[in-house]
Amino acid sequence: MSSLKYLSAYSEQTRQQVSQLLAKNQLGEVLLKRYTKPHDLRTDKALYQYVQGLKDEHLRNAEPINKVAYDSKIHVINHALGLHTSISRVQGGKLKAKHEIRVATIFKEVPLEFLRMIAVHELAHVKEKQHDKAFYKLCTYMEPNYHQFEFDLRLYLTHLDSGADRLWT
Repeated sequence: MSSLKYLSAYSEQTRQQVSQLLAKNQLGEVLLKRYTKPHDLRTDKALYQYVQGLKDEHLRNAEPINKVAYDSKIHVINHALGLHTSISRVQGGKLKAKHEIRVATIFKEVPLEFLRMIAVHELAHVKEKQHDKAFYKLCTYMEPNYHQFEFDLRLYLTHLDSGADRLWT
């Protein structure tokens, strides 16, 4: 049985319900009923355009995103779904920052809602560095269902952690 490490911050009742679904091998079915198909953003270019569209819609005055890519070196096991990095360089007499967003390759084949949650999360780090109230307020501004998508993504990771197969391949 899985340790439910992705759900450790949730209530005992919630973890118990998930454990029951896992025991009956029904967690995957529940997720497939909610999310029927994967997104079609398979390339780094398509992912960049998608994230740039979100940025243009919600964070017009934020610093530009220089690169967005899938990254096979990000391991979900280390609790990273994606990474936002900011590299500062001196250019002329000014300090310039380059922002990059990397998304774990495992998320090439998930529903668009999961990818959107990760993209929103990483974009929020452009403005808010810490996971505080302002950060999550910005996330829910960009995606009103942010918390539900995050929970469902955690359910999917729990499903995978239990040894089950990927759902949307």
